[in-house]
Amino acid sequence: MFYDDYIKENSEWINEVFAKLDKKLSRTAVKSRYKLPYTTYDGVHDNAKYVHGWTNGFWGGLMWLMYNATKNEDYKLTALESEKMMDKAFAEIDNFYHDVGFMWHILAGANYRLTGDMAARNKDLICAMTLMSRYNVGGDFIRAWNGKEQTTWTIIDCMMNIPLLYWASEQIGDDRFKKIALRFADMAMRDHVRPDGSVNHIVVHDENEPGHVIETLGGQGYEVGSCWSRGDAWALYGFILSYIHTKEEKYLDTAKLVAQYFIANVVATDWLPLIDFRAPEEPVYYDSTAGAIAACGLIEIAKNVPEHEKKMYITSAVKLLKAMEKAWCNWEENEDSILQMGSEQYKSGRHKPIIYGDYFFTEAILKLKGFDFLPW
Repeated sequence: MFYDDYIKENSEWINEVFAKLDKKLSRTAVKSRYKLPYTTYDGVHDNAKYVHGWTNGFWGGLMWLMYNATKNEDYKLTALESEKMMDKAFAEIDNFYHDVGFMWHILAGANYRLTGDMAARNKDLICAMTLMSRYNVGGDFIRAWNGKEQTTWTIIDCMMNIPLLYWASEQIGDDRFKKIALRFADMAMRDHVRPDGSVNHIVVHDENEPGHVIETLGGQGYEVGSCWSRGDAWALYGFILSYIHTKEEKYLDTAKLVAQYFIANVVATDWLPLIDFRAPEEPVYYDSTAGAIAACGLIEIAKNVPEHEKKMYITSAVKLLKAMEKAWCNWEENEDSILQMGSEQYKSGRHKPIIYGDYFFTEAILKLKGFDFLPW
C-alpha cells in the first residue's frame, strides 16, 4: 500500500519532528499556561486582549492534540486553563460570530471527546446553536461577521466551522444542524470555489434570492479575483472534512479540485506558499499557515481516495511540511513559537509567527504519526 510505505520511508523525519515538537511544547505548555497566545514578541508569547478573538481556541486546542499524543498531564492542565479563560466569552454571547468552531470545537469539543467532560460538551453545543442561528433563510447562507454592513457576507473560512454543526446533529439526534451545514457547503461550492480550484474569500449575497451573488471581495488576498492561499487551504481542508462527516462525493471532488490548484502553485515556489497565488511576482510574500492547513487537508484526502490516487496527495503534504520545517521552523528552546513566516493578509501582518500555524503544523505531523483523533 503506497500510503503506508511512504509514511515508513519518511518515519525517521516524522519521528524527529514529533520529538522536537514535544520537547518545545512541553516547555511552553507550562510557561504560557495562563495565556491565550496569538504571536510572539522578542520570542515570548503574547496574551489575547479579548476573549472573543477568533484565534483564541488554537492554543488550548494544540494542548489537547499533544495531550492525546503523549498523555503528558502538563498539556491537559494548560488546555483546561485555556478553556477556563475562554469561558468569560459566554458573558457576552451576543458577540459570538461564525468562528465559534475555531474558538470552541477544537477546545471544549476536544475536551469532551478526550475526557468525557459534559460541561465542555454543553459549551460546544451552545456554540453550535449560535452558529446555526446565523443561517439566513432568505439568502440560504451562514452570515460571517456581526457588522451592520456585513449582514449578507460569507467567507470561505467558515468551511472549517461547519464541522461543529455535523457534530451537534450526531450528539443530539437532530439533523437540522447538519442540514444547515450542507446548505453552506453547497453554497460555498457554487459561490466561493471557482472552476479552476481557486477561491473567492468573501462573497456578498442577495438575501432575497438564493444563489444571486451581488459581488465578491478580495478580503485578505491581493485583490478581487486573486486567490488568497489561506482561503484556498480553508477550502481544501474544509471540503474534505465535509466529505468525512457526510460521505457526499461532491465534497471530496471539490476538495481534490482545490488541492490540485494549491499543489500546482506551491510546486512553483519550492513548496513554500505565497500569501496570494495571483499576486505580482514582486514583492515576494509568504504565508506558512496556508501550507500547514493545506497539509492537514491533503493527508485526509489521501486517506479517503482510492489507492491509485493517494500518491499525489500524501507526497505533496510531506513535501510541504518538510520544506516549511527546514525553512521556517524555530526549534530554539528560548523562543515560544515554532512555525515562522505566517501572514495575516497580503496588505499587513506579514511574516510573523501565528498560533494557528503551530496548531496546524502539529496536527499534520500527528496525522503522519498515526494519531487518528480528528478535532474537527
